Formats: sequence, structure tokens, C-alpha cells
Amino acid sequence: MKIDPVPAFEPPYVMAVFSNVRTPDETGFPDTEARMVEIVSKNPGLLGYESARTPGGLGITVAYFRDHESLAAWRKDTEHQAAMKHGRAHWYESYTLHVGTVERSHGHVRNA
Repeated sequence: MKIDPVPAFEPPYVMAVFSNVRTPDETGFPDTEARMVEIVSKNPGLLGYESARTPGGLGITVAYFRDHESLAAWRKDTEHQAAMKHGRAHWYESYTLHVGTVERSHGHVRNA
């Protein structure tokens, strides 16, 4: 399976970087994660997202939104809020969220 990074977009746009370390408790996580992907994918301001986890357990998800209003709509979604609350109580040892405005963006794709 070929995996490509989210393409560059015309700035400015917003990114939310969620870095985390999970607990061993996986109860309900896969289903909730799938539901969160389903919900955020319906946000018309979502440009895309990328997620990775190191063998040591550090997870990083970067979500790109057209504007702060689109990100705020995601943050305020009631199912997302419930998942965040449950995550703090059960799934995350620690996490950090960074939000910023992208001022410059470019990319490269090698010709086949």
C-alpha cells in the first residue's frame, strides 16, 4: 500500500498537532477512532490529516483545516468532546496539542 503525505495547500491554513503517549487500555479505542475519522471527514474545512506512532509509543496526528472556524467546529463536536473526555480518563498517559497557522507550504513528488 502506497502512503503519501497530505499535499501542500495554499496558505494560510490551520494545523492541529496532537502528540500523545497511550495507556495499555485499548477498550473501545479502535471503534471510537473510526467514528472520529468519520465525523471529522464530514467537516468541509478539513484539508487532510496524517498520523504515525513510533515503536516507543509516541503518537503524532496532524490535522489540517482551511481556517480556525473549521477547527473550532471539530473541537466543539459533542461526540468529539465525549471522546476527548474518555481519552483523558482511559487512553492517554499524556498528550499535547499545538495549534498554528501555516504560512508557507510546498511539496515534491518524484516523477515515475
